[in-house]
Amino acid sequence: MVPTSSADSVNCPEQLREWLWAFPPNNRSNGVRSWWIRCQPEPVLVDCPPVSKATIEFLKNCSFGRASRIILTSREAHGRVSELQEALGWPVLVQEQEAYLLPGLKKLDTFSEEYLTASGLRVLWTPGPTPGSCVVYAPAPWNVLFCGRLLIPLKLNQLVAFRTKRTFHWTRQQKSLEKLRKWLPRDPLPSLASGVGAKSVGGGALVDWEGWKEF
Repeated sequence: MVPTSSADSVNCPEQLREWLWAFPPNNRSNGVRSWWIRCQPEPVLVDCPPVSKATIEFLKNCSFGRASRIILTSREAHGRVSELQEALGWPVLVQEQEAYLLPGLKKLDTFSEEYLTASGLRVLWTPGPTPGSCVVYAPAPWNVLFCGRLLIPLKLNQLVAFRTKRTFHWTRQQKSLEKLRKWLPRDPLPSLASGVGAKSVGGGALVDWEGWKEF
């Protein structure tokens, strides 16, 4: 059963571009922000948003009955994904090291280093924030990198690679950033979409590449 409440409306996502929506932070996932990407032939939901009647109705309406996919960028972003899958029937993709955290999930796909979705989105394993952290790159014409927890808001229009008390392995995270720079196309550089939702410091909007800082 999907819960209903008068607070459902606050779970409605904000449309940032014709093809892109940002959900409000999910309190059940340590403030993770989810993103809905309307792409063909397989739309993609990056990370688990707050599960409510409003969320389910939005995703059903925006998918137009098409088979869609949920990609989880880290163990911090799982939320109530089993309830979401039960309501929608969509397959879930996760890096193989964190698949054990989702026992009993009916449609669970895993990958090791990289993955290419049916719509051409590219997924890269970037361990550090958690063992199975990954990023999702939507190439041109979208050209947006969905960072998960690899890059998080520090202040308005600035994302950082930052060591926190929840960081799994800081040295691996730094190596993942080096790998990411080599993996991404350089011209043009992508916009950045963090998976951490502190909207007061820019967690609800896309950030230019120049907003990527390291600490």
